[in-house]
Amino acid sequence: MADTIQTVGPEIPNPWDLPLETLDVSRAELFLHNQHGEYFRRLRQEDPVHFCQESQFGPFWSITRYEDIVAVDSNHQVFSSKRDIVIGDAPADFDTPMFIASDPPVHDVQRKAVQPAVAPTQLSDIEALIRQRVCNILDALPVGEKIDWVEHVSKELTTQMLATLFDFPFEDRHLLPYWSDVTTTSETVGIEVDMKHREAELHKCLAYFSGLWKERAAQPRKFDFISLFAHDPETKDMINNPMELLGNLMLLIVGGNDTTRNSISGGVVALNEFPEQYAKLKANPGLIPNMVSEIIRWQTPLGHMRRTVKEDFEFRGKQMHKGDKVVMWYASGNRDETVIRDPDQFLIDRENARRHLSFGFGIHRCMGNRVAEMQLRILWEEIIARFEHIEVVGEPTRVLSNFVLGYENVPVIVHAK
Repeated sequence: MADTIQTVGPEIPNPWDLPLETLDVSRAELFLHNQHGEYFRRLRQEDPVHFCQESQFGPFWSITRYEDIVAVDSNHQVFSSKRDIVIGDAPADFDTPMFIASDPPVHDVQRKAVQPAVAPTQLSDIEALIRQRVCNILDALPVGEKIDWVEHVSKELTTQMLATLFDFPFEDRHLLPYWSDVTTTSETVGIEVDMKHREAELHKCLAYFSGLWKERAAQPRKFDFISLFAHDPETKDMINNPMELLGNLMLLIVGGNDTTRNSISGGVVALNEFPEQYAKLKANPGLIPNMVSEIIRWQTPLGHMRRTVKEDFEFRGKQMHKGDKVVMWYASGNRDETVIRDPDQFLIDRENARRHLSFGFGIHRCMGNRVAEMQLRILWEEIIARFEHIEVVGEPTRVLSNFVLGYENVPVIVHAK
C-alpha cells in the first residue's frame, strides 16, 4: 500500500516561523518525519482552538489541549461522529457505515452487540492463550541477529489476537493485518492511493466474512465478534446491508490491530530512546502495568478523531458553524504541558499514567482498551523474563499518515540474558 513508501518531501518548515493562521497540522509528512510535536506545541500555547482555512481536506478546527479534547469527545449532542471520524471525507460512492462513525441510538445498539467479546470475563479466559502465543513468538526470535521487530513481533502478536477475537481461520490470519492496512491507507488521512483498488480489496474482505457470518449464524452463539453480531436480535440482519457489515468489520479489524501493533513497536523505541527507563524496568518488573499505560500515551497510536458540528456552537470563545469539521488531536493532548508533567519524557513510573487520551472519552471510548493493555503487559512480562535487551540498531521507519501513528520497520537485535 502507499503508506509503505518512504518519501522525503520538501523540508518541513519551523512552525514558529510561520503565520499562525497558516499552520496546517493535517499534513501526513509531519508525522512521517516525526515533526508534528512543535506544530502542536505552538497551537496549544497560542491558539488551542485553531481554524485552518486551507488544507487538502478543506477547512477544519484543531482541538489541541487535553481538557478541550475531553469536552468535545464527551459532547456527542453537538459534535457528531456521523459518517466520518477521520479528517477527510470518505468517498460518497463508497459509504461504509460503522458504529464508531454513528451517533446514538445506532452506535449504542451495535457496540453493545459485540462488547461481550472483550468483557472482563472473556479476557480472563483468553489470558493463558495470549501468554502461550507470546512465548511462542518470542522463543522463535533469532537471538543476536538483526530483525524487524514490527514484522516478527508487533504484527504477528496482534494478528493472532485478532484471529482469536473473530475466531478467524488461523491459517488465513495474515489477511487481517493486510485488510487493516488497506482500510487505513486512504486519501482521507493524507495518502495518495488508488481508491478503486482499495475498494476492490475491501470487497474481498466482505466476501470472506460473509461466509463466516453464515456459518456462525447457523451455529450456537459464541463470543467472537461475528457470532455476537449474527445472533444479536438488533444486528442479526446486518448481513443484508453489506456496506454496513463491511464498515463494522473495518472498524473492528483496525481497532484490534493498529493500536496494539504500534504500541508494541513504540514501547521498544521509547525504551531505547530513554535507556534509564529500561534500566528502571529491569530493576523493577513490577512497573510493567504502569509502563503499559505510559507506552500508550507516549506513542498515541491513533493521532486524531474527527467530529462534525451539528449546530452553530460557541466553544472556548470561537464560533463554530453547523457542518464544520472539528479534529481532536490526541497526539497533542497527550503532550499537554498544563495537564501532564514533563509530557515529552517517557517515564515508566509516571503517576496517573492511565490518564491519557489514546482511548478517547465518552460513548466512543475504546471498547477493547483492556485487551490492548493485557497484550502489552503479557508481552513485556515475557520479554523481561528471557531477554537482557531489545536493542534498536537503526532509525525506525514511520507510517505516512495523520491518523495511524506507527512504524513500518523497527530494526532490532535481541540479546539473550
